[in-house]
Amino acid sequence: MIPVERIWNSAQLPTLPAVAVRLLEIVRDPESEIRDVVETIKLDPAISAKLVKAANASYFGVRSEVKAMDRAVSILGTTVATSLALSFSLTDESLQTGPKAEHYRNFWVHSVVQAATAELIGQKLEPAQRGEYFLTGLLLELGRLAMLKTIPNEYIPVLEEAKLPGTTLSQLEEARLGFTHVQIAQQMMTLWKLPEGIIHAAAFHHAPLEKVLELGTDPNARLLNAMAFSAAAADYFCTANKGLALHSLREISSHCLEMTEDDLVVFLSNIEERCRQAAELFNVSLSHLQNSADLMIQANEQLVQLALREHVASTQASIRQHVAEQEKRELETRNRELQQQALHDPLTGVHNRKFFDEVLLREVHRCVRAAQPLAVIFIDVDHFKNVNDTFGHQFGDQVLKRVAQIFSETVRVADTLARFGGEEFVVLVSQPSEKGVERLAERIRENVEKEAFRFGSTPVKITVSVGAAIAIPRRGETGIGDRLIAVADECLYEAKRNGRNRTILRHVMDERDRQLQQLITQTRFSRWLVQQRLLDVPSISRVLLDCQTPHVQCGELAVRMGYLDIAELHSILKHQEVTGDRFCAVAVRLGLMTATETVFVLATQQEDPRTVMGALVRTGLLSPDVASGALEDYTRMIAPPAKHRVMAFA
Repeated sequence: MIPVERIWNSAQLPTLPAVAVRLLEIVRDPESEIRDVVETIKLDPAISAKLVKAANASYFGVRSEVKAMDRAVSILGTTVATSLALSFSLTDESLQTGPKAEHYRNFWVHSVVQAATAELIGQKLEPAQRGEYFLTGLLLELGRLAMLKTIPNEYIPVLEEAKLPGTTLSQLEEARLGFTHVQIAQQMMTLWKLPEGIIHAAAFHHAPLEKVLELGTDPNARLLNAMAFSAAAADYFCTANKGLALHSLREISSHCLEMTEDDLVVFLSNIEERCRQAAELFNVSLSHLQNSADLMIQANEQLVQLALREHVASTQASIRQHVAEQEKRELETRNRELQQQALHDPLTGVHNRKFFDEVLLREVHRCVRAAQPLAVIFIDVDHFKNVNDTFGHQFGDQVLKRVAQIFSETVRVADTLARFGGEEFVVLVSQPSEKGVERLAERIRENVEKEAFRFGSTPVKITVSVGAAIAIPRRGETGIGDRLIAVADECLYEAKRNGRNRTILRHVMDERDRQLQQLITQTRFSRWLVQQRLLDVPSISRVLLDCQTPHVQCGELAVRMGYLDIAELHSILKHQEVTGDRFCAVAVRLGLMTATETVFVLATQQEDPRTVMGALVRTGLLSPDVASGALEDYTRMIAPPAKHRVMAFA
């Protein structure tokens, strides 16, 4: 915190030149004439030259060259001419060189965007007052200029911190300094005796969105709405908080300016073009300004992330404080235990039971969140006691080492193999399908059966029995990990009772979940490639082993792919909080997504087509053109049509 008097007592506080002060007096005088404006501006040769140059700029679209001040003011109008003269006075205050130059440039770019936006809205709402709209937009950030000039050492760190997304500049100013640039601007405008409407707009332009939408019959509602929209537009084009700014732009444009979503997209593009024209007037570079289409994608991405973060925060807020200390103690205890215990079995080199239990617990939680299946494969070396009794424990240890090596070579990188105890091993299968688990279990059995074990010159027949189980954990379901292990263990002993050296799989899910998983598997890009005979199963399987799809939540993915908008996402998340049901089930029940759309989203969540396509190109299985064409055909043939603007495929 610093005393605000430091600003008002500083010799660096910006002041208006005499010409600008006189122009403001003329504007307030209803009896003033155009020649009064002309004669006053002529008192300052620098401003006069800039105003004539401005009249010839593309911003105003004058066809014939303007050479005289009288004609320039006549063409521009007294209000616009006065606004520009004041603007040029401020330009000299903000276009600085030296170590603070970047912050002065940022201030001025922000102001130009606000002014150009405000002038466009003024042209739409009150054409005769567009000059006043331009001036008001230009002066909204006047407080930032004053703080940069009077308290730079304290203010620049705040501006640097504000570059990060998530917190507004006004919030940071209040927290770090004890006052905001809005308050400073309001006081300066009062000292300069600017019109009350401009002072009111400056005080209001960063007001909470709900207050903007409640203006109703306020006599200054049009100007205030325009300034709130202009401030949001400047945040959209110039700051990191593009998602929040876009949300404000949508709300204000819809409720206050009678714009549709398509109208807003066009208007933002017009703002971009108008800003680049305005930059010519003030000799400001906007080369770093992104185009409106790229900005829209970034802002929508931020909105999805914000929606998901808000959902997570709301579901955790009620319990976070209560369990925080307990979780900290448990985490510290667990870390100490993990440091003391080895994560691998000392004989075979594979993971041990402790590690497996930890991974199983994490996978259960992940599969609950993502509504994805979980599978366990249990393996037991047949007649292992006889092997030990006949050939000795040293040979038995060699058998365990070799079968563990075979298991490691057979399972995928993403799977978790562990020694469960004695001659029993277990595999936690990552992102399994019922058929995939069955094939993996059978490959394990076959690879051991094919291996030639010898005790000296004596062949020794070694086989394994395999039991497997697959399930989809549900929200609120307890003990699913233990239950899955128990079912896989039952299958293992059933295989032993039926003669050993065989595989038995059992699914622990209702028929609807089972059918859903089958549909998801059939919809995957890899399955489609095999069906189209572009690749065979062994080739695509090898690619998938080293192809990890980044996890994206269903809601975010559905918005990206155009099956939901932000409002629909919020609605589903709220219902999900109440019911505890899976996201896609809630989306279908509310009629916001079809079953076909949810299947395609879930298939993409489990196996991103673009990631697979990249892997196919990198491994040389498909050329870039063939892979790209295959992805386009897959999307056209399999993907349901999007209902909203597509932000990214996945």
